[in-house]
Amino acid sequence: MALYSEKVMDHFLHPRNVGVIEDADGIGEVGNAKCGDIMKIYLKIENDIIADVKFETFGCGSAIASSSMATELIKGKPLSDALELTNKAVVEALEGLPPHKIHCSVLAEESIKSAIKDYYDKNGIAYDSSQFPDCEHCAHCGE
Repeated sequence: MALYSEKVMDHFLHPRNVGVIEDADGIGEVGNAKCGDIMKIYLKIENDIIADVKFETFGCGSAIASSSMATELIKGKPLSDALELTNKAVVEALEGLPPHKIHCSVLAEESIKSAIKDYYDKNGIAYDSSQFPDCEHCAHCGE
């Protein structure tokens, strides 16, 4: 059995939505100190819908594939749907990741939530803070 699924390899070799949105409405950046992966997500929001999403990822193939897949899963969706995206959904959409690479999908989930929180903060939109990661105190960042 191959270490990576065809879907992971496709999103690694041909990532979708790579780049920067210069006038992004929300930007989220998270990293993992243990492995060195860093993900940055840019969102363009129109009427509570993610009209465009781009990412920049410094990291391994699993990190790039997770970023690419996560952007595909939220593009064109309402913010409420994007907030419900879990790392498990990213892993399932990629048809699996090796256990030691699951943290890459966690970063994808957290970077999206961080970008949405940034959008809410910039626009004075009230939110439930429990929906967002506390990256200064989350368990995986200190591993």
